[in-house]
Amino acid sequence: MQTVVLIKQVPDTATRIKIGPDGKDIQRDGLTLVLNPYDEYAVEEALRLREQHGGTVTVMTLGPARADEALRSALAMGADEAVRVDGKPQDALQVGWALAQAIRTLSPDLILCGKQAVDDDQAEVGALVAEFLDLPQATVAVALSVDPAAHSASAKREVEGGLQQLAFSLPAVVTAQKGLNEPRYPSLPGIMKAKRKEIAVLSADLGIEPGLELVRLTPPEARKAGTVLKDLSGADAGAELVRLLHEDAKAI
Repeated sequence: MQTVVLIKQVPDTATRIKIGPDGKDIQRDGLTLVLNPYDEYAVEEALRLREQHGGTVTVMTLGPARADEALRSALAMGADEAVRVDGKPQDALQVGWALAQAIRTLSPDLILCGKQAVDDDQAEVGALVAEFLDLPQATVAVALSVDPAAHSASAKREVEGGLQQLAFSLPAVVTAQKGLNEPRYPSLPGIMKAKRKEIAVLSADLGIEPGLELVRLTPPEARKAGTVLKDLSGADAGAELVRLLHEDAKAI
């Protein structure tokens, strides 16, 4: 069974983000970049499926040379091979297209990725890849079972108010949600092996027009200072708090 896991290198969520001078990207100098947390669940699931059914796990990303660090993080977890698609897509539509074309060269049985990237939170690439490859998909999966011999799989996915059970044929695309598994920590031998592993580099096929144009990035509005109720206590403080919530905060 051959599994491809799509991953992305993203800024650490604990890092303070600043907008670059051109207003169309963030400042990346000195920025701490990590493997997208949701993609870790996808990598872990692929490794567990390999342990159950055999086969190989290939991790793939689209990005510049610095994205090799994220690929090596996945290799250190235990992935067999790594592929970086080199290009500068303008939006998720082009990302999904370019990754889909690269995946065609591998003909995998299963494609996994995180449900979304924590930098843009668009949750589009997995669905776009499935659409471009004309494959069934299960998004936001919290459980996955695969039968390679029967070319079939089933998944439980989060929906509002509960879980939805899906059955589908392979190959397919599944996006991972927190709760699918508990990602393993890379071992020291795995880290050393990942450093020596060769990463295949492909040119991105951007043969589709972007669906969106980025005009500019703007920071969120600064939070207003809180209100301190001075010289009030008991019922008076309670009454003033209710008034502030009702008239100023519009909360009640």
